[in-house]
Amino acid sequence: MCGIAGFLTAGVVDLPEATLSRMADAIRHRGPNDSGLWVDRAAGIGLAHRRLSIVDLSPAGHQPMVSPSGRYMVVFNGEIYNHLDLRVVLEKVCAGGTAVGGWRGRSDTETLLAGFDTWGIIATIKRAIGMFAIAVWDRESQALTLVRDRMGEKPLYYGWQGQGEKACFLFGSELKALRAHPDFSSEVNRDALCLFMRHNYIPAPYSIYQNIFKLPPGCSLTVSLRERDPTLAGYWSLAQVAESGVASSFAGNAQQAVDELEGLLKDAVRQQMMADVPLGAFLSGGIDSSTVVALMQAQSERPVKTFTIGFNEAGYNEAVNAKAVAKHLGTDHTELYVSAEQALAVIPRLPFLYDEPFSDSSQIPTYLVSELAKQHVTVSLSGDAGDELFCGYNRYVMSNTWWQKMQSIPLALRQVASRVLTSVSPDRWNQLARWLPTASRYANFGDKLHKGAAVLGSQSLDELYLRLISHWSFPTDIVLQGGEPPTALTGHRPDLCGLDGVQRMMALDGLSYLPDDILAKLDRAAMGISLESRVPFLDYRVVEFAWRIPQSMKLRDAAGKWILRQVLYRYVPKGLIERPKMGFGVPIDVWLRGPLRHWAEALLAESRLRAEGFFDPVQVRRKWEEHLSGQRNWQYHLWDVLMFQAWLEEQRR
Repeated sequence: MCGIAGFLTAGVVDLPEATLSRMADAIRHRGPNDSGLWVDRAAGIGLAHRRLSIVDLSPAGHQPMVSPSGRYMVVFNGEIYNHLDLRVVLEKVCAGGTAVGGWRGRSDTETLLAGFDTWGIIATIKRAIGMFAIAVWDRESQALTLVRDRMGEKPLYYGWQGQGEKACFLFGSELKALRAHPDFSSEVNRDALCLFMRHNYIPAPYSIYQNIFKLPPGCSLTVSLRERDPTLAGYWSLAQVAESGVASSFAGNAQQAVDELEGLLKDAVRQQMMADVPLGAFLSGGIDSSTVVALMQAQSERPVKTFTIGFNEAGYNEAVNAKAVAKHLGTDHTELYVSAEQALAVIPRLPFLYDEPFSDSSQIPTYLVSELAKQHVTVSLSGDAGDELFCGYNRYVMSNTWWQKMQSIPLALRQVASRVLTSVSPDRWNQLARWLPTASRYANFGDKLHKGAAVLGSQSLDELYLRLISHWSFPTDIVLQGGEPPTALTGHRPDLCGLDGVQRMMALDGLSYLPDDILAKLDRAAMGISLESRVPFLDYRVVEFAWRIPQSMKLRDAAGKWILRQVLYRYVPKGLIERPKMGFGVPIDVWLRGPLRHWAEALLAESRLRAEGFFDPVQVRRKWEEHLSGQRNWQYHLWDVLMFQAWLEEQRR
C-alpha cells in the first residue's frame, strides 16, 4: 500500500524534483517507509512514490520501478494477491526462465512490470487479482496510462491545470498531492457540491474541484502531449457482470452454491493474508466481518488479531457481539470503548483525512478502529461490501415490501400518509417503537420511518431508491449557482437489463455508494495512520459469483444475506449472529445539540454563510434551529453542510 503522484507537461517546470517531492510529501502518511522520484525532463514526465512496505521489505521493492525491457516506468499503489502465480506463468512464457532474467525481489510491482513487457498493460491487469491505482509511463509511445482496480478500492485523481500548450496534467492518490503542484487551481465545483449534498459523498468521475476528476473503477486512462484529451476505456464492468450473472445464474442447488461461495471466499481470504508485516482484522460481530475473521482463523496457525471499538451510547455499540464471536473463534481480540470526547477529538482531523467534503458520520468510528488496529498491526482485513453483494441493507428488504404495497395505493393518498408520519418526531417514534414488535427489529426506527415516509410519493422503484439514498432531495435549492450533473444514479444510469428492482439497487450501490463512500471512507481512515486495509469480498471472482447467485438465495424470509449466513454458520453458532442490523455510526444528532453546538454554530453563522456564498443561509438556519429545538432531527442534512464548511476552512490554512 502506497501513495502515488506525478505530472506530464510540455512547459518548463523549475526544479521538477522539488515539485515532485512536495507532491509526495503531501501524502507521506500513505507511505512513511520509503520515497522515490523519477523525472524525464525531455519528455516532461515526473513520477513520485511513497511506500508503505508490506510485501518484500527490501530495497528491491523501491519505486518508481522500470520494466526489464526498459520500456515502462511505473508507480503503483495497492496489492496484487496472485502475483506469485503470475510469476509462474511468466516463467513458462518467457524464454530463459523469467521475463527479467532472474527476479530481483519478491514485490508485486516487479511482477506487474514483467507482465507489461510480456502481455501489455491492460492484458496484465486483466490477469491480476487485487486492489490498485497505477501510473505507467511508456517510453516508446511517450504516453501515460492510469489504471484503477475493478471495484475502486484505491483512489486516483487526475486533471489538466493551467492554460494552453504549457498546461500540466496532474495525478495522485489524494487531492492534497495535486494541490502541492504550483499550477493547481482550487476553484470549487458547485455542481459537484450539489452531488455531495444529495449523497454525502461526491461520486466519480467528479471531484470538489473544477477540472479535476476521479478515475472510475475498472477503467484505464491514456494521455500524452500529442493527444491531450484523456482516452478512457473500461476493462471490467460491474454493470455487465451484474447483467450477465443474472442472465446466467448458478444452476446448482443451494448446498452447492454455499459450498462454492465458501471455497471462493476462503481462497480470497487466504490470498489477502499475504504480508511480511503483522496482520489482523476489523471485527464488528456482524455477518460480514465475522465471516472474514472465521475464514482467516480457519487458515491460521495462531490466533488472528481482531479489533473492535465500542460506545456506551445505546444503539451504537457492537463491541459485546464482537467479543462473543472473537471468543468462540479463539482470536487475539482487542477492544476499546471510546468516550464521546475521544470521538469528538477526531472531527478536526476529518477535512485533512478525507481531502474533499465527505459526510458519512461513520467516518469517525472507522478512523478510531483503524487507529486501534495500527497499534498492533500494519495490515487489517475488513468485511466491507457484503451488503452490496448479498442483499444486506435494510433498505433492500424494506423497499421490496414497500413497493409491492405502495403500488396498490393512490399517489394522493400516499402523499397524505407521508405528511402524517413526518408530523411525529423521530425521537417520539423511537419511543413508540418499543411497543411495536416489527419496528423493534430496526435500530433508530424513527429516523428510518421519516425517511420511508419521504419516499411514499415515488412513482417507480428507481425513484424510490434515489429518494432513499438522498440527503437533500433538491440540492440545487440549497447550493447557490449549482446544477446537479448526471451520474450512474440519474442521467447516466446503466441499463441493468434483466435485474429486478432490488437487484438494481444492489448494482447501483456497487457502482457508486460502495466505491465513493464505503471504500473511500475505509481508505482515507486507514491510510491516514499508515494502515493497509483489505477487502476480501471484493476479489473479482467473488463479485462475479455473487451476481450469479439467484436472488432467492440472498433475500429469503424477509432477511438478506441468506447464503452468506449459511457459510458463516459453519464456523459460528447462529445464536451469536442473529440480531437486528446496526449501523457503524455515532450519535451526531445528540452531539450537535450538546458538545458540538458551539463548533457548529460558528460554521453555520448566517453572516458567514452569506459571505462565503455557497449555501442558502435561510434554509440552513431553519434546519439548524429546528434541530436544536428537538422539533426535527436534521443530523444528516446539517452534517453535510458542516463537513463542507469544515473542509472549506481547512483549505484556507
